Amino acid sequence: MKVTQPIRLTMVGGGSWATALVKILSENNVSVKWWLRKTSDADHIKKFGHNPSYLSDVQINTRKVKVCTKIRDSFKDSEYIILAVPAAFISDALTGLKPEHFDGKSVISAIKGMVPGANQLVTDWVSEQYGVPMERMSVIAGPCHAEEVALEKHSYLTIASQNPRCAQSVADLLRCRFVQTTPVDDLYGIEYSAVMKNIIALACGITRGLGYGDNFQAVLVSNAMQEIKRFVDAVYPKHRDLSGSAYLGDLLVTAYSPFSRNRTFGTLIGRGYTIQSAQAEMNMIAEGYYAVKSIYEINRRYAVNMPITNAVYNILYDKAAPTGEMNLLKGVLV
Repeated sequence: MKVTQPIRLTMVGGGSWATALVKILSENNVSVKWWLRKTSDADHIKKFGHNPSYLSDVQINTRKVKVCTKIRDSFKDSEYIILAVPAAFISDALTGLKPEHFDGKSVISAIKGMVPGANQLVTDWVSEQYGVPMERMSVIAGPCHAEEVALEKHSYLTIASQNPRCAQSVADLLRCRFVQTTPVDDLYGIEYSAVMKNIIALACGITRGLGYGDNFQAVLVSNAMQEIKRFVDAVYPKHRDLSGSAYLGDLLVTAYSPFSRNRTFGTLIGRGYTIQSAQAEMNMIAEGYYAVKSIYEINRRYAVNMPITNAVYNILYDKAAPTGEMNLLKGVLV
């Protein structure tokens, strides 16, 4: 019987989502080089087989997973690169790398955020900075909390790429006994939707912190789905069904789940926390905080009607009172 050589892959990032993805990959015939910034975490994983900072109950198969702290070394000989750091830190994480380090590799974004300042999706930013062809780019999307992956609860992922063969190959990599995967071709639609659902989760959290109930949140989320559709159709027109799990499903789990860091961040803001104190309380990045500024600035060009996004932006960046903004929002929701 012929023995198939394992796929060689690099994981960039040491957070909960990166840890969950490493767990998924270790279920399959994949050899992972896992880059972490923190030397202490890397040493701990090598010695004890679990990440001390995130999802510490997940046992790491160190026969399949090799931990390293030098980004260039982690890229050597890999066929696939998964990026799983917050979008705000992607530039720092890849410092020292040049386009030749990406030659021949397929890049997978597991980041549901936008690069601040550049106001770019991660796929566009990586392609522009490192010359990675878009046909070698894909994104991981879908309602899939890292905490539930850690518990091996059945989950679904959607893999989007403009190249069907690329989407299929990545879907095959990530399919395992507790994760189902589906390849699709709507890379930009799914990537923008994943960014925007974090903004909506912030709004849901703010209203929860202010004491609004389930009835209002249901109306907020249904209006949000229409807002996402208007925006995505404006920036990347394409026939798409937004009722799919990568769109609506991802929005629902992020808006309602107690695992959602964006919802948690918004709840703290609604309760009167400052941005700095909310960030300190969570000790994790809420992608929606950075994303809402990028989407707000992009929309200056398109002028799409986006009252929920505008309300969140006004609260977080213009220091508007959450109570007043939500009172205004109530008047335009239907």
